[in-house]
Amino acid sequence: MEKEHETELFYQRLEEKGVSRRNFLKYCTALTASMGLASSFTAQVVHAIEKAATGTRPPVVWLHFGECTGCSEAFLRTPNVGAIILETISVEYHETIMAAAGDQAEKSLHDAVKKYAGKFVCIVEGSIATNYNGAYGKVGGRTFLEIAKDVVPKAAAVIALGTCAAYGGIPAAAPNPGGYKGVKDAIGISTINISGCPPNPLNLLSTIVKYLNKEKIDLDEQGRPLFAFAQSVHDQCPRLKHFENDEFVLEFGSKEAELGYCLYKMGCRGPETFNNCPTAKFNDATSFPIQAGHPCIGCSEPDFWDKMTPFYEEM
Repeated sequence: MEKEHETELFYQRLEEKGVSRRNFLKYCTALTASMGLASSFTAQVVHAIEKAATGTRPPVVWLHFGECTGCSEAFLRTPNVGAIILETISVEYHETIMAAAGDQAEKSLHDAVKKYAGKFVCIVEGSIATNYNGAYGKVGGRTFLEIAKDVVPKAAAVIALGTCAAYGGIPAAAPNPGGYKGVKDAIGISTINISGCPPNPLNLLSTIVKYLNKEKIDLDEQGRPLFAFAQSVHDQCPRLKHFENDEFVLEFGSKEAELGYCLYKMGCRGPETFNNCPTAKFNDATSFPIQAGHPCIGCSEPDFWDKMTPFYEEM
């Protein structure tokens, strides 16, 4: 009976944040699909989140380095997904959403790392400056590099959220005087890379669910979860066409034709980019850039700002 009461309180808290049971189940279905599981696994996903939310939620220390806070904004401004994430984990430190500031914030970080050493999940947002002993970026008098070397190795698992944390992102674009790098390259710690500028919050939630279930998270060569990054954007795109004599063929009368031409000739980097944007989409699965008529710029790939530019020219 106590367990049932805790479950009801969980759903009550979600309702207070504007997430109905129906919406919750809808997102669990979406999570199941994004992880490449059959719909019959939805109940297991629901149970995993309920169990986490009504039990001891895993502590999370969320670090911000060289970034624009767009990765945090992506999940905070996707209310349903954001609410579920915040009910599933216990955020012990997050500079953007915490009430503490200054010395109090620094104390919160120190206390959380000490209390949960070896048990917390460290989510890193932003890249790390490495040149000149990391002098290009500081928080509370310590460089990003110092903080990363102090905190990250003490975590049970490390998630590099966004392309900046995964591979250096825009701060690492040439000429990169600060020597910005992704977490793994900067301090030599293995990470789960959920790349994207910004990444899809569904991919973060899916990774958390797999972690809660103690499932193995298979990664590609770039350290990204295969459930989200195994296929190219082009291969999943609703505008997908095929080549014929080096020209894209539009199959009139097809469902794809109604959506318009492939944007490859406009510089779309979909064929070179691996992400689940066409299926997971953004803003509560409303749309994604190509659906809105804008070519993919390859933001989930390493060094995309240098390798994919100029964006509006065919590769």
